[in-house]
Amino acid sequence: MFNLKSFVFGAAIVFAGSVTLSSCGDGGKAAAEKAAADSTRIADSIARVEAEAKAVADSIAALPKSIAEVAGANADLSSLVGALGAAELVETFKGQGAYTVFAPNNAAFEAAKAAVEKVSKDKAKLASVLKFHVVDGSLKAADLTDGKELTTLNGEKLKVSVKDGKVMVGGATVVTPDVAASNGTVHVVDKVMMPKK
Repeated sequence: MFNLKSFVFGAAIVFAGSVTLSSCGDGGKAAAEKAAADSTRIADSIARVEAEAKAVADSIAALPKSIAEVAGANADLSSLVGALGAAELVETFKGQGAYTVFAPNNAAFEAAKAAVEKVSKDKAKLASVLKFHVVDGSLKAADLTDGKELTTLNGEKLKVSVKDGKVMVGGATVVTPDVAASNGTVHVVDKVMMPKK
């Protein structure tokens, strides 16, 4: 027998169920859309952080290296780097301060091989020879004017001469001027200069 009350109750249950299922379906779609949006935001944030980290790394890499690092990165100054190591002066030229270094290239060391080997037996003498190539303060090529006298770190003087556009210091010709370093300036020269002392 048909029961109206049961029919109405059953229909109400079916309707409620379909509304519930429908809303669950919408909720699932909304949740998926939210998850996708969150994932996109996180990916964008990661990309921004990576870009900023790269920019910082690039700016650090662009900073001038210390005098010791500049010399170490130049294959033509390997003899000088070896001499600095033997004289225990590498850390000095990695540190703070401002220096001008007249850095003899490998050919200069080869030409002065006998004299360098002789002083290399005495660490203090080797250090004195190397300090004779260094001036306190950072001097660019434009500061090296004809007739100027420079006091070196070993206390002796170097005289500057300029002729036909070439700068000479203590008889050594500057072949590569103005190599910037974080703690000074390097000028590559073609001669190992020997102090009087």
